[in-house]
Amino acid sequence: MRITLERSNLLKSLNHVHRVVERRNTIPILSNVLLKADGQSLSMKATDLDLEITEATPANVEMAGATTVPAHLLYEIVRKLSDGAEVLLSTSADGATMTVASGRSKFSLQCLPESDFPDLTAGSFSHAFKLKASDLKMLIDRTQFAISTEETRYYLNGIYLHTIEADGKLKLRAVATDGHRLARADMEAPSGSEGMPGIIIPRKTVGELQKLVDNPDLVVSLEVSDAKIRLTIGEIVMTSKLIDGTFPDYQRVIPTGNDKEMQVDCESFAKAVDRVSTISSERGRAVKLSIADGHLTLTVNNPDSGSATEEVAVGYDSDAMEIGFNAKYLLDITAQLSGEDAIFLLADAGSPTLIRDTAGDDALYVLMPMRV
Repeated sequence: MRITLERSNLLKSLNHVHRVVERRNTIPILSNVLLKADGQSLSMKATDLDLEITEATPANVEMAGATTVPAHLLYEIVRKLSDGAEVLLSTSADGATMTVASGRSKFSLQCLPESDFPDLTAGSFSHAFKLKASDLKMLIDRTQFAISTEETRYYLNGIYLHTIEADGKLKLRAVATDGHRLARADMEAPSGSEGMPGIIIPRKTVGELQKLVDNPDLVVSLEVSDAKIRLTIGEIVMTSKLIDGTFPDYQRVIPTGNDKEMQVDCESFAKAVDRVSTISSERGRAVKLSIADGHLTLTVNNPDSGSATEEVAVGYDSDAMEIGFNAKYLLDITAQLSGEDAIFLLADAGSPTLIRDTAGDDALYVLMPMRV
C-alpha cells in the first residue's frame, strides 16, 4: 500500500473513527484501525465489537492495499503534524510495518494483518428511513442526559427509540430514564419508520452519534433490526449492536393529574438554582422550592457550611406548597428547554413533577422529588 493524502482530511476521519477504540484492550487487533486504500479513497474502520465506524476520505492511491495500525498512536501522530501538510502512508514489502511520512517527520508503526480484523456483520435490516441530522440531534440532545449509568439495570443504559400514535399522528419518540428523572422527545415519524421495532441505543453509541450529527444540513439514513442499528451520515457509516432488553412501560410514570401549574422564566430560575446550590453538599444537592402566590423561594440548608435562599417571581395561583429536588437534575432539564419559560405541573411534595417547555410540546420531563 502506498498513498498520499491531505493531513486535514486524514485527521478529520481519524477523529471520527479512533474514538470507538477502547484505550485498554485484551485483544490487540481491537486497538487498531483498519486502513484500506482503493480507487481514489482511503477507507478507515474501527470497532469495539459492539460499535463500528467506517469513513472514507479522498486520497491519491499509488498502490492499493490494506493493513491495520494502532488507532490512538496514528491519530496523535497526524494531529501533531503541521497544518496543510501532505501525508505519505506506505507499508513495507512484508506488511509488518507502515511508514507515516510528512515533511521532515517520519514514523514507523507496527502492523497487524487485515485478515485478523473483526467485521461487525450487520445481517438484514427490517426497516429503513431517512431524517434530517437536526431532527435526530434534537431527539438525542433532549433525552441523553437522563440515560442511566447504573450497570445493573442495563436496559436503562440507552435511549429507547420507537414509533407511537399520539394525538392522532404517528411520532418517532426517544425516551431515557434513570429512575429519578425521565426525558421524552417526539418528532413526526419519517416515512418508512412505521411498525419499526422499539430499540434501545446504547449510551456509547448515543455519545458518538451526538458528535457526528453536528451539521444540521445533512440527511441521516437509519436502518434498524431487532439486534442492530446502522446510520449513514455522509461518508460515515456507523453500525451498532442494540441493548438486548425490555424498556419499562414509561407511560405509567408520566403523571396526568398534576393540577398545580407554575410558570417561571427559565434563565432566571436556572441561575438562581445554580447560585443557591453552591452551598449544598455534593452528595445530597437538594434544593427546597417553596411556592406561594406569585413567588418562589429556593432554599438550601447544609449543616456543614450554612444556608442560602433566593426569590424568583413566578406565575402561580394554586395552594402554597413545598417540594424538594436534586439541583443538578433541575439544571440538566432547564438546559434542554428552548422556550423562555418553563412550566412545572405539580401535585404534592411526594409525587413526580412534570416539566414542559413553552416553545412546544415535542419534549417533556418527569422529575422525582427529594425529601428536604
